[in-house]
Amino acid sequence: MLFNSIEYLVFLPAVVAIYFIIPVKWRWLFLLFASYFFYMCNRIEYGILILFTTMVDYFVALQIERSSSHRKKKAYLVISLVANLGMLAGFKYLNFFSESIGLLLHSFNIQGNLPVFSILLPVGISFFIFKSLSYTIDVYRGIRAPEKHFGHYALYVSFFPQLIAGPIDRSSGLLPQLHHPREFSASVLISGLKLMLWGFFKKVIIADRLGLYVDEIYAHPETYTGLSVILATVLFAFQLYGDFSGYTDIARGSARILGYDLMINFKRPMVAKSLRDFWNRWHISLTTWFRDYVLYSLPYIKNKKVSFTWLYANLIITYLLMGLWHGASWNFVIFGFLNGVFLIAETISEKPRRRFLDVTGISPSRFLKNLTGNIITLSLIIFTLIFFRADNLKESRLIISNSFNFSNLHLSVFQILRDNELLFGILALVVMLVAEHLHEKHDLVRIIASRHIIIRWSIYAGFIFFILIFWAQQKQEFIYFQF
Repeated sequence: MLFNSIEYLVFLPAVVAIYFIIPVKWRWLFLLFASYFFYMCNRIEYGILILFTTMVDYFVALQIERSSSHRKKKAYLVISLVANLGMLAGFKYLNFFSESIGLLLHSFNIQGNLPVFSILLPVGISFFIFKSLSYTIDVYRGIRAPEKHFGHYALYVSFFPQLIAGPIDRSSGLLPQLHHPREFSASVLISGLKLMLWGFFKKVIIADRLGLYVDEIYAHPETYTGLSVILATVLFAFQLYGDFSGYTDIARGSARILGYDLMINFKRPMVAKSLRDFWNRWHISLTTWFRDYVLYSLPYIKNKKVSFTWLYANLIITYLLMGLWHGASWNFVIFGFLNGVFLIAETISEKPRRRFLDVTGISPSRFLKNLTGNIITLSLIIFTLIFFRADNLKESRLIISNSFNFSNLHLSVFQILRDNELLFGILALVVMLVAEHLHEKHDLVRIIASRHIIIRWSIYAGFIFFILIFWAQQKQEFIYFQF
């Protein structure tokens, strides 16, 4: 069931109405039923997978607490890791590894084809497995006590607003809220609806409009060159942001209506002044997950002569895995690798870059310094997104090479100017960026809420009108549903 579907617009109000009507003691059970129904609308078999993950990690966490020796605790943690990562590898990476090994063997003139399996990737599997794994690791580390109520833990894993594409909330954030459900609040309802409206604006009007142009260019990379290719790649960065942050806003708004708060997943990443700053603002729930459970878990030699080498190696490994998390493709591996390399280069070049800013006279101007950092950061991120968006390495190379071919520059400009939907999407993108800036500085939501009812509702009605207009024309799936 997609957030941007009629089915969800019927499902959510029905769930909210029933949730606040039934007795408080049964609300967790109803939400659990609704969450499994939401997930199994895609395929009924998916319910078995999420139930398996839930049961394994629930009982593993209890056994970790009951075990007196560290060796037993580690053994139970291994059970959780093998069960979860094994299921993830089987559904998501089995064919990728099989095909990669086959290519490696052929490069050594060793004949023979490894089997390729026809496996349908369950939607959201990476998200709910990572959420469940973080719980068992936290119990193993002694950060939290295991949840004794199986139903509450099952709801934590399957909670429908964040089930398909996050955010990957930690158990410390959501589980305590499940023990203390809130009563209905009109102000909370309105707040959640506003957040959902903003999410739909970003998805339907920005991401989907930009996506029409991006999809056309990347579907025919051999046809387009120069400005068309460059613009498509730049716009894909903003399409991805609008699409995924829009999904997150709808998820957080849906949860807020029910009285639950989910973590913020984006903090204006497009104004980042460095790569480190960008990854602290982009898909925060995933980057912090890899930081806490991968980077900090890798071996690190505390010797001044080799520590930085190990630290950089660990950073590369972490970003390689983060890239691979996005999909079973060498394109995603390169995407992760490049981001790791760029981060290391940024760290190593910090002093030379500072001297350059001093020599050029940029340093005294905070505006120019921030602008320079932002342009460099976005340029590097957008370059890596070529590998994120292209279907394979061949298309990635073609996109990069065609970016430097400006033989049809006049045609490219003409195509862009006559594309009304693209121009409307770009205009909406500007509105979003300005609104985000004003909201951070002055709390735009509060300012609008304080205006006269005619002004206030005119703004809301305008958003709803344009969302419905473009929604009726064409609906696209959320990009992160495939991960």
